[in-house]
Amino acid sequence: MCRPRPGQQTVTGTDTARTADPERATLDKATAENFPVAPFFLPRAWRTDLMAVYGFARLVDDIGDGDLAPGGADARLLGVSADQAGDRLALLDAFEADLRRVFDSTPRHPLLRRLQPTVRRCSLTPEPFLGLIAANRQDQLVKRYETYDDLLAYCELSANPVGRLVLAVTGTSTPERIRRSDAVCTALQIVEHLQDVAEDFGRDRIYLPAEDMKRFHVQEADLATPTASASVRALVAYEAQRARVLLNEGAPLVGSVHGRLRLLLAGFVAGGRAAIRAIAAAEYDVLPGPPKPGKLQLLREVGVTLRGEG
Repeated sequence: MCRPRPGQQTVTGTDTARTADPERATLDKATAENFPVAPFFLPRAWRTDLMAVYGFARLVDDIGDGDLAPGGADARLLGVSADQAGDRLALLDAFEADLRRVFDSTPRHPLLRRLQPTVRRCSLTPEPFLGLIAANRQDQLVKRYETYDDLLAYCELSANPVGRLVLAVTGTSTPERIRRSDAVCTALQIVEHLQDVAEDFGRDRIYLPAEDMKRFHVQEADLATPTASASVRALVAYEAQRARVLLNEGAPLVGSVHGRLRLLLAGFVAGGRAAIRAIAAAEYDVLPGPPKPGKLQLLREVGVTLRGEG
């Protein structure tokens, strides 16, 4: 439901073959996501539309993170010259131009051509898609966030549009559900930032608010160590509690819908809660690698969420 951020992709011997089909190479990453993208129990039409939305969100994130398949196929599809294929801002500009073709002509990239029937069938607007592009453009320009409010404003672009698109695709959008969805998506984004502190720092990005780092006496150099100090752990615990509060605020979204959609949304909330428990079980030491919940813990959290507890 939140912005997709899969585990680190590794280069394999099949990558060269996959560059011949950049659409499939992107969609295949769905299996590595923290949450099911389009689980089998959903109606086929929903799965088709959710995968189309996923393809857009995954590709724009890959552009922003520099994780495109080798060979420059995506750049060529977007009409970006070879000498600009490594320029993320140029790629994002070209991707935005191609997105706009979804709404008035025929896009160049196959993932956007896949998205076009979904946009028409579900009457989707450009705004949530533009928000995701803006978030990735911001990632190229903003590497630190001074306040928690600054981080929330970033999540409004980077995470909340995905939840709004899920509601739109399933025909369940209301102002109250959007508000609850935004809380869940922001929480999930914060949790993923906490899991990925070390990886993000390796990209010269810090999503821990600077004012909170100062409050807990954490320096940037403290994020480059193999294990977290007591100060870093206290900071991570503080941010995890903020995410927990947001998840609880958004959890009534699950009870507001019925059937298979209720199970899908419960999975998102439960995934966030289980991830927070995994972080706590690691004693808030996220620097050795992302703490991940086990399947049993996730299933327990799904049950708790469906019962309206937690």
